[in-house]
Amino acid sequence: MHYKRQEINVNILEKYLTDKFTIKQVKKIHIWLRAGIQLFFFLLFPSAYTAAFAGIKYIFTQIGAGKMISVSSFVTVLIVLCGYTIIFGRFFCGFACAFGTLGDAIRAGYVWCCKKLKKKPVTLSQKISTRLSVCKYLILLVIVLMCYARIYSKAQGTSPWDVFSMIHAGNLKLANYIPGLIILLLILVGMCVQERFFCRFLCPMGAIFSLLPVLPVFSLRRDRRSCIPKCSGCTKKCPSDIQLPEHGSWAVSSDCFQCQKCIDICPKSNVHCAVNAHWGKMTLRGNEILFTLLRTILLIGIFLWLGI
Repeated sequence: MHYKRQEINVNILEKYLTDKFTIKQVKKIHIWLRAGIQLFFFLLFPSAYTAAFAGIKYIFTQIGAGKMISVSSFVTVLIVLCGYTIIFGRFFCGFACAFGTLGDAIRAGYVWCCKKLKKKPVTLSQKISTRLSVCKYLILLVIVLMCYARIYSKAQGTSPWDVFSMIHAGNLKLANYIPGLIILLLILVGMCVQERFFCRFLCPMGAIFSLLPVLPVFSLRRDRRSCIPKCSGCTKKCPSDIQLPEHGSWAVSSDCFQCQKCIDICPKSNVHCAVNAHWGKMTLRGNEILFTLLRTILLIGIFLWLGI
């Protein structure tokens, strides 16, 4: 039995915007919406990242000590964020992580300065970036082993995340955190020369998220049927150098930060949240702005519930 292909359009907000604004203006709305959401989470929920990773450290410290693992507040944050990522992809990384937002701001500021000085921004080559992407797994492994061996606490003062949290909170008493401060400054330099430098190469939580199975429902797809021949704008704009899968594919890249910058750059507006369900060959095509707002509201609710 053959089914006629159906398309469910939930693009109510998108249709309203395209009726009121030009495509270029709608893309600017995407950009400002992303920036506004990032700033919101950066100011109000800067500790979400450290709270989740504290759960990892606690689990392996308990295992190393041969003690029972209780569902502490940190473990709860870790479990909930992992569950959220499995369903919605790495939306937390792209919109809500304070370190990711800091990286975007540093890179944007560096590029802006280069334009003013009429100089080409320094950017790592794709070959180097691909090789460095393994580093986050090694960093995760080292930290896990240190926690398991119960020597991680002896490395206090070396964590750039602790230094960042202290500075964000207005605590500048960093005399005992000089190694961590130096590492943080080096990371800031890296953020200048590579978009999402920390997220791609150094983030241990990013390593954990990239190992999770992600449902394809909210992942980004492109419809190549009307693409400009040999156009690779979405891949070039992607901070992870990802080639978007086609509509109908179940493939999901674990390195996609859900930043949606590929949507902004596509001249044909061919990039969408979509998945082809095999039952009845039904296509679910989503409204990117609406889905972004819904995921944001849900994540805010989760953070408030968790007490972050």
